[in-house]
Amino acid sequence: MRFGAVACAFLACLVAGAAAADPPRQLTPQEKARLEKLQRIGASLHPQYGEVKVPVAGATLHLGKDYYYIAGAEARSVLVDAWENPPDTAMGVQGIVFPAGTNFMSNGWAAVISYEDSGFVDDKDARTADYGAMLKQAKDADEDDNAARKEKGYAPLHLVGWAQPPYYDQSHHTLVWARELAVDGAPEHTLNYDLRALGRRGVLSMNILAGMSQLDEVRSAAARLQNIGTFDRGARYQDYKAGSDKLAEYGVGGLVAAGIGVLAAKKLGLLALGLVFVKKFFAIILAGLAGAGAWFRRLFTGKRAEPAVATAIAADAPAPLPPPEGPAA
Repeated sequence: MRFGAVACAFLACLVAGAAAADPPRQLTPQEKARLEKLQRIGASLHPQYGEVKVPVAGATLHLGKDYYYIAGAEARSVLVDAWENPPDTAMGVQGIVFPAGTNFMSNGWAAVISYEDSGFVDDKDARTADYGAMLKQAKDADEDDNAARKEKGYAPLHLVGWAQPPYYDQSHHTLVWARELAVDGAPEHTLNYDLRALGRRGVLSMNILAGMSQLDEVRSAAARLQNIGTFDRGARYQDYKAGSDKLAEYGVGGLVAAGIGVLAAKKLGLLALGLVFVKKFFAIILAGLAGAGAWFRRLFTGKRAEPAVATAIAADAPAPLPPPEGPAA
Protein backbone atom coordinates (compact mmCIF):
# COMPACT_ATOMS: atom_id res chain seq x y z
CA MET A 1 0.00 0.00 0.00
CA ARG A 2 1.12 3.61 -0.53
CA PHE A 3 1.50 5.84 2.51
CA GLY A 4 0.25 9.28 1.61
CA ALA A 5 -2.19 11.86 2.86
CA VAL A 6 -4.73 10.44 5.30
CA ALA A 7 -7.62 12.22 6.97
CA CYS A 8 -6.44 14.52 9.77
CA ALA A 9 -9.23 13.28 12.00
CA PHE A 10 -7.82 9.77 11.82
CA LEU A 11 -4.33 11.09 12.52
CA ALA A 12 -5.64 12.99 15.53
CA CYS A 13 -7.05 9.75 16.90
CA LEU A 14 -3.63 8.15 16.62
CA VAL A 15 -1.95 11.03 18.41
CA ALA A 16 -4.50 10.96 21.19
CA GLY A 17 -3.92 7.24 21.58
CA ALA A 18 -7.55 6.32 21.01
CA ALA A 19 -8.31 2.73 21.89
CA ALA A 20 -9.55 0.41 19.19
CA ALA A 21 -12.07 -2.34 19.52
CA ASP A 22 -10.46 -4.61 16.94
CA PRO A 23 -7.29 -6.50 17.91
CA PRO A 24 -4.07 -5.12 16.39
CA ARG A 25 -2.52 -6.93 13.46
CA GLN A 26 1.04 -7.52 12.33
CA LEU A 27 2.56 -5.12 9.84
CA THR A 28 3.01 -6.31 6.28
CA PRO A 29 6.66 -6.46 5.10
CA GLN A 30 6.08 -3.35 2.98
CA GLU A 31 4.55 -1.45 5.88
CA LYS A 32 7.33 -2.49 8.22
CA ALA A 33 10.02 -1.45 5.73
CA ARG A 34 8.37 1.94 5.26
CA LEU A 35 7.97 2.48 8.98
CA GLU A 36 11.56 1.49 9.72
CA LYS A 37 12.76 3.92 7.04
CA LEU A 38 10.83 6.76 8.67
CA GLN A 39 12.22 5.74 12.05
CA ARG A 40 15.76 5.94 10.71
CA ILE A 41 15.11 9.40 9.30
CA GLY A 42 13.65 10.56 12.61
CA ALA A 43 16.61 9.17 14.55
CA SER A 44 19.08 10.99 12.28
CA LEU A 45 17.72 14.51 12.86
CA HIS A 46 19.43 17.11 15.06
CA PRO A 47 17.03 20.01 15.76
CA GLN A 48 18.44 23.46 16.48
CA TYR A 49 16.65 26.11 18.57
CA GLY A 50 17.44 29.72 19.34
CA GLU A 51 19.65 31.78 17.02
CA VAL A 52 20.53 29.74 13.93
CA LYS A 53 22.90 31.03 11.26
CA VAL A 54 22.36 30.48 7.53
CA PRO A 55 25.95 31.22 6.49
CA VAL A 56 25.49 31.07 2.72
CA ALA A 57 22.88 33.83 2.96
CA GLY A 58 24.54 35.97 5.63
CA ALA A 59 21.30 35.62 7.58
CA THR A 60 20.08 34.53 11.01
CA LEU A 61 16.91 32.69 12.01
CA HIS A 62 15.63 33.92 15.39
CA LEU A 63 13.74 30.77 16.40
CA GLY A 64 13.64 31.01 20.19
CA LYS A 65 11.67 28.11 21.69
CA ASP A 66 8.69 28.33 19.33
CA TYR A 67 10.43 26.81 16.30
CA TYR A 68 13.35 24.55 15.47
CA TYR A 69 15.57 24.03 12.44
CA ILE A 70 16.73 20.90 10.64
CA ALA A 71 19.78 21.73 8.52
CA GLY A 72 21.54 20.58 5.38
CA ALA A 73 21.52 16.91 4.36
CA GLU A 74 19.04 16.05 7.12
CA ALA A 75 16.51 18.50 5.66
CA ARG A 76 17.06 17.12 2.17
CA SER A 77 16.45 13.60 3.50
CA VAL A 78 13.09 14.73 4.90
CA LEU A 79 12.13 16.34 1.57
CA VAL A 80 13.18 13.47 -0.67
CA ASP A 81 13.15 10.27 1.41
CA ALA A 82 10.26 10.99 3.77
CA TRP A 83 8.02 13.32 1.75
CA GLU A 84 8.94 11.75 -1.60
CA ASN A 85 9.72 14.93 -3.54
CA PRO A 86 11.95 14.56 -6.64
CA PRO A 87 15.64 14.83 -5.66
CA ASP A 88 16.21 17.95 -7.76
CA THR A 89 13.76 19.89 -5.57
CA ALA A 90 16.24 19.64 -2.71
CA MET A 91 19.01 21.42 -4.60
CA GLY A 92 19.92 24.62 -2.79
CA VAL A 93 17.82 23.79 0.27
CA GLN A 94 19.55 24.99 3.45
CA GLY A 95 17.12 23.55 6.00
CA ILE A 96 13.53 23.24 7.23
CA VAL A 97 11.80 25.13 10.06
CA PHE A 98 9.14 23.32 12.12
CA PRO A 99 6.92 24.61 14.92
CA ALA A 100 8.08 23.25 18.30
CA GLY A 101 6.26 20.07 19.31
CA THR A 102 5.77 18.87 15.71
CA ASN A 103 7.95 16.95 13.28
CA PHE A 104 8.12 15.78 9.69
CA MET A 105 5.28 13.28 10.21
CA SER A 106 2.84 15.64 11.88
CA ASN A 107 -0.09 17.29 10.13
CA GLY A 108 1.22 20.82 10.75
CA TRP A 109 3.12 23.14 8.45
CA ALA A 110 6.83 23.26 7.70
CA ALA A 111 8.98 25.96 6.03
CA VAL A 112 11.70 24.98 3.56
CA ILE A 113 14.60 27.47 3.66
CA SER A 114 16.73 28.09 0.57
CA TYR A 115 18.92 30.86 -0.79
CA GLU A 116 19.65 32.20 -4.27
CA ASP A 117 22.84 34.27 -4.60
CA SER A 118 21.41 36.10 -7.59
CA GLY A 119 22.60 39.54 -6.60
CA PHE A 120 20.62 42.62 -5.58
CA VAL A 121 16.99 42.48 -6.80
CA ASP A 122 15.70 45.90 -7.83
CA ASP A 123 12.13 46.32 -6.57
CA LYS A 124 11.00 49.13 -8.90
CA ASP A 125 8.67 46.83 -10.89
CA ALA A 126 6.84 45.42 -7.85
CA ARG A 127 3.65 47.41 -8.54
CA THR A 128 3.59 47.06 -12.33
CA ALA A 129 4.27 43.34 -12.83
CA ASP A 130 1.40 41.38 -14.44
CA TYR A 131 0.97 38.52 -11.96
CA GLY A 132 -2.23 37.30 -13.65
CA ALA A 133 -0.36 36.70 -16.91
CA MET A 134 2.38 34.88 -15.02
CA LEU A 135 -0.16 32.58 -13.40
CA LYS A 136 -1.64 31.69 -16.80
CA GLN A 137 1.82 30.89 -18.20
CA ALA A 138 2.57 28.67 -15.21
CA LYS A 139 -0.73 26.78 -15.67
CA ASP A 140 -0.02 26.34 -19.38
CA ALA A 141 3.30 24.71 -18.48
CA ASP A 142 1.60 22.04 -16.32
CA GLU A 143 1.32 19.48 -19.10
CA ASP A 144 5.03 19.47 -19.96
CA ASP A 145 6.09 19.54 -16.31
CA ASN A 146 3.82 16.61 -15.46
CA ALA A 147 5.11 14.55 -18.36
CA ALA A 148 8.55 14.83 -16.78
CA ARG A 149 7.17 13.97 -13.33
CA LYS A 150 5.45 10.86 -14.66
CA GLU A 151 8.65 9.68 -16.33
CA LYS A 152 10.37 9.86 -12.94
CA GLY A 153 7.54 8.00 -11.18
CA TYR A 154 5.93 10.96 -9.39
CA ALA A 155 2.23 11.83 -9.35
CA PRO A 156 1.13 14.71 -11.61
CA LEU A 157 0.90 18.12 -9.95
CA HIS A 158 -1.51 20.87 -11.07
CA LEU A 159 -1.46 24.58 -10.30
CA VAL A 160 -5.03 25.49 -9.30
CA GLY A 161 -4.46 29.20 -8.72
CA TRP A 162 -3.42 31.83 -6.21
CA ALA A 163 -4.21 31.07 -2.59
CA GLN A 164 -2.86 34.59 -2.06
CA PRO A 165 -1.80 36.90 -4.92
CA PRO A 166 1.72 38.35 -4.76
CA TYR A 167 2.25 41.25 -2.37
CA TYR A 168 5.47 43.21 -1.87
CA ASP A 169 6.21 44.99 1.43
CA GLN A 170 8.55 47.77 0.35
CA SER A 171 9.42 48.87 3.88
CA HIS A 172 10.73 45.42 4.84
CA HIS A 173 11.76 44.30 1.33
CA THR A 174 9.76 41.09 1.60
CA LEU A 175 7.59 39.44 -1.03
CA VAL A 176 4.70 37.06 -0.29
CA TRP A 177 2.49 34.86 -2.46
CA ALA A 178 0.74 31.51 -2.11
CA ARG A 179 -0.28 28.80 -4.57
CA GLU A 180 -2.97 26.14 -4.40
CA LEU A 181 -1.75 22.87 -5.92
CA ALA A 182 -3.54 19.60 -6.67
CA VAL A 183 -1.64 16.30 -6.59
CA ASP A 184 -3.31 13.41 -8.40
CA GLY A 185 -4.68 10.93 -5.85
CA ALA A 186 -4.28 13.24 -2.82
CA PRO A 187 -7.48 13.85 -0.79
CA GLU A 188 -6.57 17.49 -0.08
CA HIS A 189 -5.00 20.22 -2.16
CA THR A 190 -1.49 21.34 -1.21
CA LEU A 191 -0.62 24.87 -0.09
CA ASN A 192 2.76 26.38 -1.04
CA TYR A 193 3.03 29.69 0.82
CA ASP A 194 6.11 31.60 -0.30
CA LEU A 195 8.07 34.30 1.53
CA ARG A 196 11.04 36.01 -0.13
CA ALA A 197 13.35 38.33 1.81
CA LEU A 198 15.53 40.50 -0.40
CA GLY A 199 19.12 41.06 0.66
CA ARG A 200 22.22 42.79 -0.61
CA ARG A 201 23.54 39.78 -2.52
CA GLY A 202 20.51 37.56 -3.05
CA VAL A 203 17.16 36.23 -1.86
CA LEU A 204 16.32 34.19 1.24
CA SER A 205 13.36 31.92 0.50
CA MET A 206 10.89 30.43 2.98
CA ASN A 207 8.48 28.01 1.31
CA ILE A 208 5.76 26.96 3.77
CA LEU A 209 4.15 23.59 3.06
CA ALA A 210 0.72 22.64 4.36
CA GLY A 211 -2.77 21.57 3.29
CA MET A 212 -5.23 24.11 1.89
CA SER A 213 -7.43 23.65 4.96
CA GLN A 214 -4.59 25.25 6.97
CA LEU A 215 -4.47 28.48 4.94
CA ASP A 216 -5.59 30.74 7.81
CA GLU A 217 -3.12 29.12 10.23
CA VAL A 218 -0.27 29.38 7.73
CA ARG A 219 -1.08 33.00 6.89
CA SER A 220 -0.75 33.82 10.59
CA ALA A 221 2.49 31.82 10.88
CA ALA A 222 3.89 33.55 7.78
CA ALA A 223 3.42 36.93 9.42
CA ARG A 224 5.67 35.74 12.26
CA LEU A 225 8.19 34.07 9.98
CA GLN A 226 8.72 37.35 8.13
CA ASN A 227 10.40 38.64 11.29
CA ILE A 228 12.20 35.41 12.19
CA GLY A 229 14.60 35.38 9.25
CA THR A 230 16.77 38.51 8.94
CA PHE A 231 19.91 39.40 7.03
CA ASP A 232 22.94 40.23 9.14
CA ARG A 233 24.49 43.70 9.09
CA GLY A 234 26.39 44.14 5.85
CA ALA A 235 24.11 41.70 3.99
CA ARG A 236 20.87 43.70 4.31
CA TYR A 237 19.01 45.20 1.36
CA GLN A 238 19.96 48.73 2.44
CA ASP A 239 23.65 47.75 2.50
CA TYR A 240 23.75 47.44 -1.30
CA LYS A 241 26.53 49.43 -2.99
CA ALA A 242 25.55 50.49 -6.49
CA GLY A 243 28.31 50.12 -9.03
CA SER A 244 30.31 47.57 -7.08
CA ASP A 245 27.79 44.92 -5.93
CA LYS A 246 26.26 42.37 -8.29
CA LEU A 247 22.84 43.35 -9.67
CA ALA A 248 20.30 40.59 -10.39
CA GLU A 249 19.12 40.15 -13.99
CA TYR A 250 15.49 40.49 -12.91
CA GLY A 251 13.25 42.49 -10.60
CA VAL A 252 10.45 41.53 -8.21
CA GLY A 253 8.25 40.47 -11.15
CA GLY A 254 10.94 38.07 -12.34
CA LEU A 255 11.29 36.71 -8.83
CA VAL A 256 7.59 35.79 -8.77
CA ALA A 257 7.81 34.34 -12.28
CA ALA A 258 10.70 32.13 -11.17
CA GLY A 259 8.86 31.15 -8.00
CA ILE A 260 5.82 29.84 -9.84
CA GLY A 261 7.84 28.09 -12.53
CA VAL A 262 7.25 30.34 -15.55
CA LEU A 263 9.53 29.21 -18.39
CA ALA A 264 10.94 32.67 -19.08
CA ALA A 265 12.22 32.85 -15.51
CA LYS A 266 13.82 29.42 -15.74
CA LYS A 267 15.97 30.72 -18.57
CA LEU A 268 17.52 33.12 -16.06
CA GLY A 269 18.92 30.16 -14.16
CA LEU A 270 16.52 30.45 -11.22
CA LEU A 271 15.49 26.81 -11.05
CA ALA A 272 15.91 26.66 -7.29
CA LEU A 273 13.25 29.33 -6.84
CA GLY A 274 10.83 27.76 -9.31
CA LEU A 275 10.48 24.36 -7.70
CA VAL A 276 7.35 23.09 -5.98
CA PHE A 277 7.47 21.08 -2.77
CA VAL A 278 4.87 18.63 -1.50
CA LYS A 279 4.50 17.67 2.13
CA LYS A 280 3.23 14.20 2.92
CA PHE A 281 0.83 13.84 5.85
CA PHE A 282 1.45 10.41 7.31
CA ALA A 283 -0.57 7.88 9.23
CA ILE A 284 0.71 4.32 9.55
CA ILE A 285 -2.49 2.31 9.36
CA LEU A 286 -2.44 -0.44 11.95
CA ALA A 287 -5.58 -2.39 12.75
CA GLY A 288 -5.22 -1.55 16.44
CA LEU A 289 -5.11 2.20 17.17
CA ALA A 290 -3.96 1.47 20.73
CA GLY A 291 -0.73 0.00 19.40
CA ALA A 292 -0.11 2.79 16.90
CA GLY A 293 -1.15 5.54 19.28
CA ALA A 294 1.78 5.06 21.64
CA TRP A 295 4.33 5.27 18.85
CA PHE A 296 2.73 8.39 17.33
CA ARG A 297 2.42 10.13 20.71
CA ARG A 298 6.13 9.75 21.23
CA LEU A 299 6.93 10.71 17.65
CA PHE A 300 4.86 13.90 17.87
CA THR A 301 5.53 15.04 21.44
CA GLY A 302 8.84 13.52 22.51
CA LYS A 303 7.15 12.09 25.62
CA ARG A 304 7.73 8.48 26.55
CA ALA A 305 4.72 6.30 25.89
CA GLU A 306 3.78 2.71 26.55
CA PRO A 307 5.36 0.25 24.07
CA ALA A 308 3.27 -0.55 21.02
CA VAL A 309 1.62 -3.93 21.29
CA ALA A 310 1.45 -6.78 18.76
CA THR A 311 3.46 -4.93 16.09
CA ALA A 312 6.94 -5.90 14.94
CA ILE A 313 8.66 -2.49 15.11
CA ALA A 314 12.44 -2.55 15.29
CA ALA A 315 12.82 0.57 17.46
CA ASP A 316 10.83 3.57 18.65
CA ALA A 317 11.30 6.58 16.37
CA PRO A 318 12.58 9.53 18.40
CA ALA A 319 10.89 12.90 17.96
CA PRO A 320 12.67 16.24 17.82
CA LEU A 321 13.87 17.29 21.26
CA PRO A 322 11.52 19.52 23.24
CA PRO A 323 12.48 23.19 23.55
CA PRO A 324 15.35 23.77 26.02
CA GLU A 325 14.66 25.01 29.52
CA GLY A 326 15.55 28.59 30.37
CA PRO A 327 16.18 31.51 28.01
CA ALA A 328 16.45 30.85 24.31
CA ALA A 329 19.93 30.68 22.86
